[in-house]
Amino acid sequence: MSQPYVLVLYYSRHGATQAMAKQIARGIEQSGMEARVRTVPPVSTTCEATSSTIPDSGALYCTEADLANCAGLALGSPTRFGNMAAPMKYFIDSTSALWLSGALISKPACVFSSSSSLHGGQETTLLSMMLPLLHHGMVLAGLPYSETELLNTQTGGTPYGATHLAGRDSDRALDSDETRLCQAQGKRLGQLARQLMAAC
Repeated sequence: MSQPYVLVLYYSRHGATQAMAKQIARGIEQSGMEARVRTVPPVSTTCEATSSTIPDSGALYCTEADLANCAGLALGSPTRFGNMAAPMKYFIDSTSALWLSGALISKPACVFSSSSSLHGGQETTLLSMMLPLLHHGMVLAGLPYSETELLNTQTGGTPYGATHLAGRDSDRALDSDETRLCQAQGKRLGQLARQLMAAC
């Protein structure tokens, strides 16, 4: 049997959400759990457009098995008009078989997001990603205010999940508060996954 892992599943166009995913994975590993980082392919309005089965760079594309067999899930997307990006929504919409089987019921999950502007819909994007996870029966975990960076941050960070202010050109690196919150969220998710596995 394979080692239990927490899945970090993200979509990133300019690299900001990918950078967050790496920090969340680091936090998961600090908890003693394995982090499996995966992404989803882009979508196109051109019906004939297809992607290769392996991306040119970055994380591998997520499979249904990656999601079904995870002990926990961190789901991340850039903000698109206050909602998750279309590639992530397209992927989530394809998970009906997992919903029917109950594969994700009672597993812990968290969400994270990045936007170009400070008030660009980060929190509504996080909420939009929570909805299908609730339908899957997952147990959602936010960021508690014991993470004092939530009180100090001038950029990203919410109790709903880690966020990042990427800037107008989407090239602003994670600052120390954002990095710490990503790692804290990953560590908390990993700890919850371990506790829930032990309780079953």
